[in-house]
Amino acid sequence: MINIHEKTLQDIEFYSVLQQVAELCITDLGRIKALEIEPFSTRDDVMQSLQFTNEYVSSFYNDNRIPNHGFEPISKEIKFLKIENSYLDTKSFKKIAAITLTVNEILKFLKKFEEYYPSLYTSVQDLKMVTSIVTEIDTIIDRFGDIKDNATDTLYQLRQAINVIRGKINQSFTSALNTYHNLDYLDDIRESVVENKRVLAVKAMYRRKVKGSIMGSSKTGSIVYIQPETTFQYARELNNLEFDESEEIDKILRSLTEYIRPYTSLLEQYQTFLVRLDVVYAKAKYAQSLDAILPKINDKKVYEAKDAYHPLLYISNKNEGKTTFPQSIVLHPENRIIVISGPNAGGKSITLKTIGLLQVMLQSGLLIPVHEKSNICLFDRIISDIGDNQSIENHLSTYSYRLKQMNFFLRKCNKNTLFLIDEFGTGSDPELGGALAEAFLEEFYHREAYGIITTHYSNLKVLANELPYMQNANMMFDEKSLEPMFKLILGQAGSSFTFEVAQKNGIPYSLINRAKKKIERGKVRFDATIAKLQKERSKLEKTERSLKENEKKKQSEAEKLEGINAKVQKKLENFQELYDSNQRLIYLGQKVNDISETYFEDKKKRELMAELFKLVQIENSKRKKVSAKQKHIEKTKDAQIKKEAEKKVEVIRKKKKEAKRKAITTPIPKPILKIGDRVRMHDGRAIGSIDTIEKNKAIVNYGIFTTNINIDLLELVERK
Repeated sequence: MINIHEKTLQDIEFYSVLQQVAELCITDLGRIKALEIEPFSTRDDVMQSLQFTNEYVSSFYNDNRIPNHGFEPISKEIKFLKIENSYLDTKSFKKIAAITLTVNEILKFLKKFEEYYPSLYTSVQDLKMVTSIVTEIDTIIDRFGDIKDNATDTLYQLRQAINVIRGKINQSFTSALNTYHNLDYLDDIRESVVENKRVLAVKAMYRRKVKGSIMGSSKTGSIVYIQPETTFQYARELNNLEFDESEEIDKILRSLTEYIRPYTSLLEQYQTFLVRLDVVYAKAKYAQSLDAILPKINDKKVYEAKDAYHPLLYISNKNEGKTTFPQSIVLHPENRIIVISGPNAGGKSITLKTIGLLQVMLQSGLLIPVHEKSNICLFDRIISDIGDNQSIENHLSTYSYRLKQMNFFLRKCNKNTLFLIDEFGTGSDPELGGALAEAFLEEFYHREAYGIITTHYSNLKVLANELPYMQNANMMFDEKSLEPMFKLILGQAGSSFTFEVAQKNGIPYSLINRAKKKIERGKVRFDATIAKLQKERSKLEKTERSLKENEKKKQSEAEKLEGINAKVQKKLENFQELYDSNQRLIYLGQKVNDISETYFEDKKKRELMAELFKLVQIENSKRKKVSAKQKHIEKTKDAQIKKEAEKKVEVIRKKKKEAKRKAITTPIPKPILKIGDRVRMHDGRAIGSIDTIEKNKAIVNYGIFTTNINIDLLELVERK
């Protein structure tokens, strides 16, 4: 039986996660339900819920998306249906029809794609699919939410009569309007509307001459509004018909309500199912935003969380464009408790909360942001003591509160418990508090509980080093800048860097030196040794990371070269086969040519046929007998090799043509001609020398004669 303490849920900020999940729901009832999510009480419930969420996440990445599950709540309608003699309005029936259609569509979908969503399909097998509800509602109510004319024969007849009477009202009013207008009894506006009825705008002096019912007058009293007598009679008849129509509609709605009433519990199940599905959808959307997965769940009490992110921190940093640093934690029967030490602001508390929050999320059916190779176990109880819990109301100091918490831990701690304690042992005299904390930790250790604690106490670090199933860990700091690296390292205690951080923050060295003299020499040496080891560990980490990156690069390049080498080798083999095939054909061609020459000389057909037959036999003796299929494969292979060779040749030819074209098209820079240069015309052969150049024209001397030519028509033969 799984039971996670309420205080733990508050300590790890589980309710903040639920708030974020609730915001992703698409219905109001879903949002309320999401805020009520809590860890499941049995392993089976946990596994089933995780499968639901995981299957819904998978629907985001395939073509078979789960249909929309949005709906309007029918809680009020369900309450009315449970009250005898009550009846629903048309809007309520439309909501019931919509929710029934939505559920039926999802049920059909899950049945069709059972292979994709087995857990979700199994969960709805007890839910009945009913189509008669929608059919009955659609028979009576149209898509606008009005009662159809043909809902009953009586209603049909009433509405027909109403339409006839309305026609008569309009006809009689128009007749009266025309009559009194011609008599000039009406004002310029002729007519108006009073109490939603058409009335004649009669001049006050003629009011006694117009038969009808006076409905009112204008503010000045110059106009009297009168409903014509005939129209008034028809209007009374219309009122009677509309009353009958209203009675008939009530009767129809009561009848439809009685038809739906037996399905009340089913409709309640439909709404519950859609609310539950909305929560699963929100969990899946939350998992998608975190890149969360369903890790492997084991029964062997092995907890291996690789690259675990704090969900709230991850989303916050993602929105601000900051980097979130993941942590990795390993707990198993031979390493049950981890003691994290190191300076403040290094990420100890966040690491503690990350593990607690992810575990509670997992046991509440939420996927978690960890590496796919993570292997997680479930705990029956998770207890925590995180933050300063000084209670003003209860007049308890931090230390008193912590002692009460430790007492609670002692009552609840067993081998199926995960405990999380931040700043273990603080709140009292360091030495006395440290001794008591050590005794508590030993007790938890002997009870085989699993746990993670953070501390500055050296005696707890020493205890973790001495006990075989307990391990030290520290948050790494850069040894030069003393800036936190937000990376947890298992297997080694962390220094608090008390004096180093003080020196970095400008505290005078003389003051730090005096402080060092005030404490035990052994403690300083112990802390200094830890700090030195931590620095060495940091250097080794960087070197290891660099070596791994280089190794990956080399491996990648080696694989690339291997691939290229294999391709080259394959092509060489193909070209060799093509070359051998062509050489054989050349040889055969040569032999046929020799036989042809011999026949040309001696004209002996018998020898010719004998030689050809002999040649064919020799060639056939080299051939292997293969099936038609094999022949086809060989031919296809040869054709492919030839095609590849032709492609390569074509590429080479194209490159040569391109180079040639570029050589032709690339304009050669025209030389600047000077006096004395030997030149000739572009289309001529005679060579002369330039005597003078003036305004883009040159006088060229050909010896026998001179001529005046445009410089653009000349080309240089030889410089002076």
